[in-house]
Parts: sequence; C-alpha cells; structure tokens
Amino acid sequence: MKRFARTERLVGPDGMEKLSAARVILFGIGGVGSWCAEALVRSGIGRLTIVDPDCVEESNINRQLPATSATVGRPKVEVLRERLLEINPDADITALRLRYEKGADFRLAEYDVIIDAIDSLTDKMNLLLEASAAPGKVYCSLGAACKTDPTKVRVADFFSVKGCPLGAALRKKMRKNKTLPLKPILCVYDEEVLPNLGAPQDPGPGKAVANGTFAHITGIFGFTLAGLAIQGILGTNP
Repeated sequence: MKRFARTERLVGPDGMEKLSAARVILFGIGGVGSWCAEALVRSGIGRLTIVDPDCVEESNINRQLPATSATVGRPKVEVLRERLLEINPDADITALRLRYEKGADFRLAEYDVIIDAIDSLTDKMNLLLEASAAPGKVYCSLGAACKTDPTKVRVADFFSVKGCPLGAALRKKMRKNKTLPLKPILCVYDEEVLPNLGAPQDPGPGKAVANGTFAHITGIFGFTLAGLAIQGILGTNP
C-alpha cells in the first residue's frame, strides 16, 4: 500500500509483514499513550488494542492527541479509534473503555507487545508485574510531567532508571511487596523535575492534583515508546 511505501523502503517487505502481523496492546491513551498509538498505526502496526476508561476533558487539550474542543466529553478510546482508522482503514483497532486493575483478564499472553502508559501507581505496578510474566515484550512510560527539555528524555531498563520519582516509587513499592518483574522492561524517562509555578487546578472529586505538562515532552515519550515497540517487533532490541 502506498501509505506505507516509505516505511517498507526502510524495513523491507519482511519487516512490514512483521509490523502488520504483530499484536500490540496499549494501556493509557493520554498525553503519552495517544501519541504512541498514532506512531504505531502510521508505522504499519496492523492489530492494536487501546485501553483507557476516561472521557476527553478540556484540561487534556494541551497535550493529548484525541483532545479538541469538539471531542470534550467523548470516550478517549472511541475518538482515537476513529482517528487511527482514518489513517489505516484496514487496521484492526480494538477500543476498550476499561481501567486496568489487578485480576482483570486482558489476555496479555496473546500479545507480542505490551505497552504501559498509565498513571496510577498501584495499577502501573500490577500491570508491569503481570505483563512481565507474559511472553510478549514490555515497554513502560515513567513520569512525563514537570519537564520542558526534550534533550533529557532517556531510555533504560526499569532497574537502571535514575532521577525519576515515579520509577523510584514503583521500585520501592515492588520491593515492599516482595515482588519484582520477571524479565527486563525498557522504560522511557527523564531526570528533569521542575516545580509547578502556576496555581493548581481543581482536578475534581477523587482525583489527585495534576502536575504541569507540555505536549512536546509527552509526545516524545509516546513516540519513543512506539519506536521501542517497533524495534522489538523487528528484533532489534531486547
């Protein structure tokens, strides 16, 4: 197909076949995950499941791909699925308006790649632990808030990440629970942690006060995750 001609020129027909046949599941399609999904489908991933329980909010517009004035109030997975199918109508895009919780059956063993881009510390920990027991490759986004410098975005194994409060909190929680991932997990992270200079916005009942974010940082995180997944499918990273 002409839409993937430039990609096939780079990776060859066999590479395109691998991308088209791979099964990928992505948890969280906010500031990081939405850009990751976009890059995956534009790169020829043919089978993608996106998982997120939330609807688009006005406060998402500064950094999330599905968020526009026209989509506020709609489920994120529905908005993003529509966009992804406009990019590749032949793609198999499954949209699950669900939250990842321990014990939920997402059939992770069926996927070649599992991508974590969720925020909740406990859910993130449980997802990484469950995913590490599945046969597919696992990639994770750590904290993308309170950052402005695109040159400081890095990739490292989960246990080699330095300077990221979310990564440190996850490792501490796992060690406290005496359970660790069963295989290596490559993470996207950034050591930069800047203070919030503006007044906090009311996040609404039951939600934590959010840190400040920029689209260029969350986008780089998302594109980097997609790049890691593509390399994993093509066999060029662990």
